[in-house]
Amino acid sequence: MESLHASYPWAGIDYGSKMAGTTVIACVGDSGQLHFCQSAKKRDADTFILNWAHQQERPGQLFLDAPLSLPGVYRDPGHHSDYFYRAADKEVQAMSPMFLGGLTARAMRLVRDLRDRGWIVHEVYPGHLARTFDLKEVGYKKKAGDLADVLAALRQKMPGLPAVVPGNWHQFDALLAFCSGWRYQKGQHFTYGDPEEGLIIV
Repeated sequence: MESLHASYPWAGIDYGSKMAGTTVIACVGDSGQLHFCQSAKKRDADTFILNWAHQQERPGQLFLDAPLSLPGVYRDPGHHSDYFYRAADKEVQAMSPMFLGGLTARAMRLVRDLRDRGWIVHEVYPGHLARTFDLKEVGYKKKAGDLADVLAALRQKMPGLPAVVPGNWHQFDALLAFCSGWRYQKGQHFTYGDPEEGLIIV
């Protein structure tokens, strides 16, 4: 595995089912090239991410597409009342962390392990960035054949994006997570939610 390039000390992750082979890390290696690392089917995706993180020269920032907290009512029922959605979920029209169940629990445990290793982890939502950039209008997540057109539209919104061609929509979502990280570095991102409950970076 290549380490994170010094100019790009962050990576974007599309987080999928544990054994489905749909988890993808988008990062820039020592060559300066943006590339994708995708988990294998029937292999533990969480172990895949932890092994990747372990092989990097130093911890950086990860922008992970998964709920990283529960609705505030489970910690502070006096100030929150919604048992299904966080404020951030409502603002970006994301799925409920409770509906996602096991994926949410896995993500929260994974982030604990990553933070113990020195990584800074932010929650992102590629679907909302796609809406922000009007990518659905050019075929976002419709057909594999639309990938090239959607990538071209993304490049118009993100000038200077390192050259890369996603091979599937999971890789494209990892690229969008990487783009949210880039926007965060430049201070061009949007932040949704309640800091006490959980934030989503877009």
